Amino acid sequence: MKHAWPIIKRELMGYFRSPVAYVFIFIFLVSTSGTSWYLGNFYTSNEASLELFFFFHPWLYLFLIPAVGMRLWAEERRTGTMEILLTLPISSVTAVMSKFLAAWLFMGLSLLLTFPMILTANYLGDPDSGVMVTGYIGSFLMAGAYLAITSFTSSLTKNQVISFILSFMVCLILVMLGWGVLTRTLVEIFPVWLADLITQFSFTTHFNGLRRGIIDLRDVVYFASIIVVMLYANVLVLDNSRAK
Repeated sequence: MKHAWPIIKRELMGYFRSPVAYVFIFIFLVSTSGTSWYLGNFYTSNEASLELFFFFHPWLYLFLIPAVGMRLWAEERRTGTMEILLTLPISSVTAVMSKFLAAWLFMGLSLLLTFPMILTANYLGDPDSGVMVTGYIGSFLMAGAYLAITSFTSSLTKNQVISFILSFMVCLILVMLGWGVLTRTLVEIFPVWLADLITQFSFTTHFNGLRRGIIDLRDVVYFASIIVVMLYANVLVLDNSRAK
């Protein structure tokens, strides 16, 4: 951990040394609250809960998280600092985990800044605090899964735009697999058991229960598995770069 902390600190501070962090946080807060109030009709829904607030997160993360994570390794490749980082006496696992955790903490901070939605829900009624907590936990885990995918795609190229597009497409597929229209299409094409199996790989399938306050270990394991698999793939890419 003593080798990881300097990298985490460097990456985390790097966000706030430029306008990028503040612009992202502003866009994140406006988009999450805006979709809840205007698209989700939060005020007129007569529901003192944040279910509508969390409903749009899988779709918003499609654009927002690749924008945050696309620079993780692509920028290092472009500027040539990746070679310097790989010559340091740290393992690829430490390097990958450190940069990922810094970005994940940044996303967590952005998510915490949406606390006015909690205050609003409590002002309008008597919401279930447990449901709100599981919603935030589920959103944070899902953000980590998006970010792990983006970290991997960023390690494949020095072009941030390419990294953004790749991560967007992968995450879009994983979101769409649980979308109602596509699910019905899959049932028409494949046997029901196979269609159900395919939808189990969707972000929305596993996030829906958490945003409604249902804690299912399978949902937690799913997001954790995506994070572990993608970061492991990230490590393999770095190890291959070290070997060259």
